[in-house]
Amino acid sequence: MTDYFRPLVQSGLARPDEALPLAGGRLWFTHAERMRRGAPRNAPGQVVPARDLPDDWRDALTTARADVAGMALDTPRVMGILNATPDSFSDGGLYHDPARAVAHGVQMIADGADIIDVGGESTRPGAETVPADAEIARVTPVIAALRAAGPTPISIDTRKTTVAQAAVQAGANLVNDVAGFTFDPGLAPFCASHALPVCVMHAQGDPATMQKNPSYDDVVLDVFDFLQDRVQALMALGIPRGRIVVDPGIGFGKTADHNLALLNRISLFHGLGCAILLGASRKRFIATIGCAPEPADRMPGSVAVALAGVAQGVQMCRVHDVRATVSALALWQAVQGGAAPVA
Repeated sequence: MTDYFRPLVQSGLARPDEALPLAGGRLWFTHAERMRRGAPRNAPGQVVPARDLPDDWRDALTTARADVAGMALDTPRVMGILNATPDSFSDGGLYHDPARAVAHGVQMIADGADIIDVGGESTRPGAETVPADAEIARVTPVIAALRAAGPTPISIDTRKTTVAQAAVQAGANLVNDVAGFTFDPGLAPFCASHALPVCVMHAQGDPATMQKNPSYDDVVLDVFDFLQDRVQALMALGIPRGRIVVDPGIGFGKTADHNLALLNRISLFHGLGCAILLGASRKRFIATIGCAPEPADRMPGSVAVALAGVAQGVQMCRVHDVRATVSALALWQAVQGGAAPVA
């Protein structure tokens, strides 16, 4: 029977001598939850001391994460979402116009975004595939203008090799694939040949069908296994683990209960030995639980979920509301450190 170990993450200055660092950062753990398939739904696993972890799990959970796209991951990073599409679920196409998209990207950088994620194909539930040439026309002028404006890292949110090629030529330096590099077989080799960092996400089905009765044997372990397989496949193609970011894919082929289960145990994914990205901003479960049917009203709930992820060691949050998230993170970190940051 396969064992999985989820670190029970803690923070604060009163750190026991036996505590292990989480991913080489400021958070730590002294115990882990041992998880196994077949356990009753939502039942806790056995708690074991960190000193008893198998060597491979201990190494994966504690090793410091490498810089990604020039960003050190010793502090939480904010990825600003820039949808250059006419049908984004979050804004209804507000930034389809390139000039407006660029202005919004510049504003997010001014508000504290560490990286901007530019996408030209909506991946909202029910969305259809966009032709590559149309996607390229949407994203390349935006990426080129943002690159001309400064050195802030830019990621391209795409499933297609030709789009990634054009985006990288325009100035993108990370590829974020919601299909986990399973949609286009040429995309991962392209990233490997150009030494690009990548973000690999889990999704059940494609955007057009993913919310039609998604089901899992055990959503947390199923998603972990998928990402583990994808990380190994990417490494076999020549992308080192240090250039891989993993994303459990909140809202992509998952019910509200699935999303909550993943968020509750997201620290398990540190066991992959990669940085973790959390993209829950303005998702429908936030609307339902937070009584905020309009996407623009989901900022407070989105920030709450982001902070819950950061408390479990998530290294990067992909968000629409950059300024609010950056502000909340500054306060969260000040409270954890017991002092205001030095100006």
